[in-house]
Amino acid sequence: MEYKVYEAAKELQPFVKCFWSLKAPASLVAEKQRIVPDGCMEMIFHCGDLYEQFLEDGKTILQPGRFVFGQITRPLEIAATGVSYIIAARFHPDGFAPFNNMPLPEMENKAISLGLLFGDKGLQLEKQVLVASTAAERIKIIETFLFNKLSTPEVTDRIARQSVEMLIKLNGQVSVDELATQLKINRRQLERKFSSAIGLSPKQLAKVIRLQATLKMLEKKQFTSLPSLAYENGYFDQAHFIKDFKEFTGMSPGQFYTGNLKMSALFAGE
Repeated sequence: MEYKVYEAAKELQPFVKCFWSLKAPASLVAEKQRIVPDGCMEMIFHCGDLYEQFLEDGKTILQPGRFVFGQITRPLEIAATGVSYIIAARFHPDGFAPFNNMPLPEMENKAISLGLLFGDKGLQLEKQVLVASTAAERIKIIETFLFNKLSTPEVTDRIARQSVEMLIKLNGQVSVDELATQLKINRRQLERKFSSAIGLSPKQLAKVIRLQATLKMLEKKQFTSLPSLAYENGYFDQAHFIKDFKEFTGMSPGQFYTGNLKMSALFAGE
């Protein structure tokens, strides 16, 4: 398996966290993989075989070949149907809104095709990416498309950006009321801005950021016990910790890293 991360062009860095590519034979990614929320939407280009997505009722659907996946609010299970070759743009939590024509809440937990999002220009982008011969060329094509979608570099909502920065800095350990007070904004106004710019509520994003901080400590074994892990990450008690953990991962903390979850680490990545 070959996984690489690429820095976005300077003009896009306020919006795009990174680009990444993944190449893997069918034998390495054939098993079902569980992806957990990380607050970042992604634009995915399957240049190899497609991925199957498992629904809550146990049924499966085939994901589009090229799409943007909305904010994830529950564990997502996917599986490759063959050889994987993926090129993707990972956006900051508030990074996709400036390029988007669809209300973000409508995209929640869904893979929306580029044709549906961007019409003929989205279909043209798909073709250009598919016929390119290298990852660097494909990323350059995607960057050009995104840059052309920006009317001005100052399109990101200032309050949303400041909120995200504060939540990340504090690892999600701040209440919505405290966040609103710090930013000198009404709580309802803050929640409206989050809905349009991020596709999550402030509380949801705080919980996701806190979970990701917890997962990093869990993966690196930087804790002495589960109660200490819960305490350090600002959970009220062990029951609160387990409840939030299961909400986003579908598993208990002890179960989560007992399986082979290489792909989960990649998709929730950098």
